[in-house]
Amino acid sequence: MAFGIETITGKADAGSVRGTQQEIACQCWCTSTGKITPLMVKLKDEEGQIQVIRDITVHTWEKKRYAGIPSTEYDCTLVVNGRCIRAWLIFYQTQGRWVLNFRR
Repeated sequence: MAFGIETITGKADAGSVRGTQQEIACQCWCTSTGKITPLMVKLKDEEGQIQVIRDITVHTWEKKRYAGIPSTEYDCTLVVNGRCIRAWLIFYQTQGRWVLNFRR
């Protein structure tokens, strides 16, 4: 008999999040079935100014566990100052917080 998170949840733990994370505010749309879609994010830039990103394309999303913490990871393209940036938006359900994880 094996013990561990994979046995309990049926899914392997994804370990720890890799890459550069930044705390963000995220405006979402929640459907009647519980699906969450990110619409806009706000984050601080290097000068401490609040930047607003409204052009978000979600390619895929997946429920994961990072170090045992349930999360939903959105694979997205964000348009910032005319440039397309591929990134992950991660929502930690139990903490009610969002992070932006840039791809490297």
